[in-house]
Amino acid sequence: MKEEKQNLYEGMYILSATLSDDARNKALDRIQSGITKHGGEVLKIHSQGRKRLAYEIDGHREGYYFLIYFNVKPSSINELWQEYHLNEDLIRFLTLRAEKVMDKIEFKSLVETQ
Repeated sequence: MKEEKQNLYEGMYILSATLSDDARNKALDRIQSGITKHGGEVLKIHSQGRKRLAYEIDGHREGYYFLIYFNVKPSSINELWQEYHLNEDLIRFLTLRAEKVMDKIEFKSLVETQ
């Protein structure tokens, strides 16, 4: 049987702004341990800090944003998503395939069209 190859993923996670520092760290650890439990490896974590949400989500107007780069087998993504749905501290999450790990997060300015 062929070994399933791990892919690089980029996950955006928004944690509740009502969490204490300790509780927020535990929630982030829970996300990381879920990845490693499924044979994955966390490569880089970018903390984006506390930000206002674009719209209210389940009564939340703000959240702590984290961007995590990790390797895991594609078959494990569905299992991770199921765990994320059970995490009460996690407001929203998004997982995308990535080409490379970004060492620094930069946003380009918008080009104005005339």
